[in-house]
Amino acid sequence: MKIKPLLKKIIPLCLGIMALCLNGFSQSIQLKGTVVDSAGMSIPGASVKVKGTSLGTVTDVDGKFAINYEGKAELVVSSIGFTPRLIPLNGRTTLNIVLLSEARGLNEVVVTALGIKREKRLLTYATQEIKGAEIMEAKQPNVLNALEGKLAGVQITSSTGSPGASVNVVIRGAISISGNNQALIVLDGVPIDNSETGTVASGASGAGSSRISDIDPNTIESVNVLKGAAATTLYGSAGARGVILITTKNGSKGKKALVTLSQDYSFDNALLPKRQTAYAQGTNGIFYNGDDAAQKISTSWGPAMDTLKINGVAAKSYDPYSTYFKTGHTSNTALSVEGGTDKSSYFVSYSYLDQTGTEPNSDFKRNALFTKFSNAITNDLNLTFQLGYTNSNQDRLPEGASNGPLFVLFSEPVSWNPYPYVNADGSQRLYRNSRNNPLWAAENESNHYVVNRFTPVMTLNFTPTKWLTITERAGADIYGEQDKYWENPSAAIGTLGEIIDQNNNFRQFNNDLIVNATKQFGKFNINVLAGNNILSTYNQTYYELGSGLNTLGYYNIGAASTITASENHSIERKIGFYAQANIEYDKFLSLNLTGRYDGSSVLSTAKDFYPYGSVASGFIFSELLSPELSRIISYGKLRVSYATVGNDNVGPYVLSTPYKQAEINTIQFPFQGQSGFLISSNYGNPYLQNERLNEAETGLEMKFLNNRLGFDFSYYDRKTTDGLIAAVGIAPSTGYSTTTVNSASLSNKGIELLLQGTPVKGEKFQWDVNFNFSRNRSKVLSLYPGTDQLGRIIVGQPYDVFYGTRYARNSKGQLLIGDDGLPEEDANQGVVGNPNPNWTAGLTNSLRYKSFTFSFAFDMKQGGDIENDVDLYGNYYGTSYATENRAPKVVDGVNATTGKPNTVSVSAQTYYQYINSIYESSIQDGTYIKLRNVSLSYDLNKDLLKKTPFKTVSLGVTANNLWIYSPHFTGADPEVSSYGTGNGVWGIYAFSTPTSRSFIFNIKASF
Repeated sequence: MKIKPLLKKIIPLCLGIMALCLNGFSQSIQLKGTVVDSAGMSIPGASVKVKGTSLGTVTDVDGKFAINYEGKAELVVSSIGFTPRLIPLNGRTTLNIVLLSEARGLNEVVVTALGIKREKRLLTYATQEIKGAEIMEAKQPNVLNALEGKLAGVQITSSTGSPGASVNVVIRGAISISGNNQALIVLDGVPIDNSETGTVASGASGAGSSRISDIDPNTIESVNVLKGAAATTLYGSAGARGVILITTKNGSKGKKALVTLSQDYSFDNALLPKRQTAYAQGTNGIFYNGDDAAQKISTSWGPAMDTLKINGVAAKSYDPYSTYFKTGHTSNTALSVEGGTDKSSYFVSYSYLDQTGTEPNSDFKRNALFTKFSNAITNDLNLTFQLGYTNSNQDRLPEGASNGPLFVLFSEPVSWNPYPYVNADGSQRLYRNSRNNPLWAAENESNHYVVNRFTPVMTLNFTPTKWLTITERAGADIYGEQDKYWENPSAAIGTLGEIIDQNNNFRQFNNDLIVNATKQFGKFNINVLAGNNILSTYNQTYYELGSGLNTLGYYNIGAASTITASENHSIERKIGFYAQANIEYDKFLSLNLTGRYDGSSVLSTAKDFYPYGSVASGFIFSELLSPELSRIISYGKLRVSYATVGNDNVGPYVLSTPYKQAEINTIQFPFQGQSGFLISSNYGNPYLQNERLNEAETGLEMKFLNNRLGFDFSYYDRKTTDGLIAAVGIAPSTGYSTTTVNSASLSNKGIELLLQGTPVKGEKFQWDVNFNFSRNRSKVLSLYPGTDQLGRIIVGQPYDVFYGTRYARNSKGQLLIGDDGLPEEDANQGVVGNPNPNWTAGLTNSLRYKSFTFSFAFDMKQGGDIENDVDLYGNYYGTSYATENRAPKVVDGVNATTGKPNTVSVSAQTYYQYINSIYESSIQDGTYIKLRNVSLSYDLNKDLLKKTPFKTVSLGVTANNLWIYSPHFTGADPEVSSYGTGNGVWGIYAFSTPTSRSFIFNIKASF
């Protein structure tokens, strides 16, 4: 038998059998291992899966597992709070797997002063970031409104519900007696103007527009708020007020063009104050019909509507609100394109906002175009250029206690039919004298503005070495605004009609040259920054008033009988030199030193340059904890800082005493062709220096359970010294009435708390919760020698308190009642209210299940008084909700003579009309809880889009102002400031356009 041929047959057979055996063995490899964290502690309950199969298990209490796999498999290991890992196995049978903590928010990079990005864990001051996606959930045209209730230490208040209305934003309380207290807005490293514009002297009263309304929220990547002086020192004088950093979106390098289209549409219904509807026009129970000349009266103290008969027929009741207000609508269309090559990126966005208000002839329209292009010119040089252009238009009616329609509408009798609002001869049909008919006023008064705004920014980054970057950033904010107000002649109030044309040209140029170096020396990481800033601001205003209109419908100022004009222009310049050093040791100790030397053209030439700076330190003690404790405390940092910041918070040209256009008694120059000027009554002070803000801050940040729960607590103590006061009164013997001085002192102390948690986190369902709490206490420490009060600013009191006539009280606080049964008025005026809240808070919940996302946000305010002028007048007119109870009233109090409890009753009309003269009666507690926002969205499954051109499609519905609980405020929404954002008008509710409850539907797609 030949063995060799036999072996040739047997050997391949054996090899085949062996291969089959080996293959069978490869299908049943058993892997045993352990999953631990970076400290070596076991992770129980970790998910261990073989990628692409149904094979999977979880680790036991000791972090151990066993699993079978086939061939060249990959293992997916994950656990809540840790970064998942994908591990090739390649036949391995044992494995020790280390999962790293997700460190959510710890290694996060945030934008800080001057647009510099830093790790959040290394910051030595309080800051808070809101992502663009969260901003867009609110569906607000103004980015500040989208931030309401989400930020600790930041108070944001909408002035009115008018489309495009201004928004008041104050960080950690007011720091200046008479200067600007609004937070500084910075767009991609360049300060921009946020003045309240759109108002004209002698025109429509009420609030204007904040110019941040020109910014399209669709273009925003994130908003970062720098709260304390240590955080804002690099921004110079204006940074003392706190800084809101807006970072816009960028394109994506190396990616194809991505087109995103979104459409929002809302239905807006006015939230209206309650009023009495049970009684008719008249007085002392006697009916007045409002039409006959002898039957016109402003009050509704007539008979009950359910018993009133007119010509033998039951009287019909009319709702003044329904005849005037309508459903508003907002349409917001946005289109963006982004992408890039391996060396460049681009982002282009266009949006059109069309907002129609709930009040007649009120709207806000905005065309916004934004483009950003970034290109790596060389490996060391990168250029970014961006340009924003906005065209904004607003129409609104006069608000407040003025000749606008709401003053009369809110007190219109329910027994009077408002239609027709003109008589057969074309004159107004009125139910009372000396006021316009609201429907007539809505058609015969108008305040319109149009703004064209450009915001170019060019940034050059040169990196000659890995550790050195030189940045040159030049930016501008340029806009022109045209305001036009007109009102037709009105015989009812004795006016001849007028036209006002006002043009405002604003130009601000900003330039920063920054050298930034970072070096590692052993365990030390040192970052040093030095730079120079130049800021120039120019403002020019032309104003023309035309009185006496003879041709209705022709609103050209040339048609006015008398025309007067004025021009104002100003220029301010600032120059600053700054430096900062950040020293980090072994990733747990950090020291931050900042200094700045500023020069300002508005201060005395002897004191126009002034230095200031800050020192701050952070101690990340969690780096020193034992492995066992680290499993509970994921992160802990203690921070301490002290800063002093100079501030030139005063207008230009207050150093000199200029001449002004003369006005003597009722004669205004030019008079009969003759010009006339008089020296200003405000004496220029050539010795003005900067005011100074000193602030100490300490904070504690901690995260627990692999970052599932965390908090950030801050305490601050800030004090303004050498505070600038404009127009303080001086002795008439000087020949002047006012001047500007450096003498005020003001303090703010407070706490801020941020809580963040993820109660549930899984593959399909996640629940995130955020809570913020703020409490600030302000106090005016001093004003000017011999002066303890300037309007609402009073030494020893919180900032901007309400002051006026008040009730007389005994030592126990009981009202003193006269023999006539009415409360007595105190002989001395006094403080009757405080608009500053005791505390504010916000709560946001976000729940995600598969492709559904549901979120809702509450915010709360405890305290914070409001001057309710609507009820103050409504009490007199008999239209406030309280006056619906017409029973005789025994006022709670004690007799001023006997000290015994009052027993004398008075009629409701006598009581309410009497207290109208006591200012304290208008003050109400503004406490509220508000369900500000509810949102539900659904992302279509990508499998459904495979055969379509779309990459993503989402549908959503949002509701704003769904529920408001304000137990002490009788208006609809206690979040108001009817006369805008200026000092001295905080907390006033006075016949302004109501806020709205909105339902918004939206669709968004990308392809």
